[in-house]
Amino acid sequence: MPDVLVEVKGEWLRGRQSPFLAAIHAAIVEALRTPTTDKVLRLIEHPADCFLAPQACGERFTHIEITLFSGRTLETKRALYKAIVRKLEPFGVPPADVKIILIEVASSDVGMRGGQAACDVDIGYDVQV
Repeated sequence: MPDVLVEVKGEWLRGRQSPFLAAIHAAIVEALRTPTTDKVLRLIEHPADCFLAPQACGERFTHIEITLFSGRTLETKRALYKAIVRKLEPFGVPPADVKIILIEVASSDVGMRGGQAACDVDIGYDVQV
């Protein structure tokens, strides 16, 4: 169950926040083979003067942190990066303006579904992809 935090500068999404998050979720489902119903995505739109990005990046620089259970291969991670970039292009986000950080955690480090350790729960999909 990847947990996603997306941060952008300004209000350029203007009413397209839900489709934007849905595009990122679709990339996760595609690359990580998670169920479509399994999602936690959050979007923060920072005021322009509260979000500094590399000088080479444009106004649609998108910073994405994905916390997920350990176990994916490098090939799968690469597929995820490419899928996210591809899904954000229709929103006018240049590929070079997407930064994705994966934060891998052990399933024993996540409490869910009534306070159970995730390692004790059948999450319904394999993370070893």
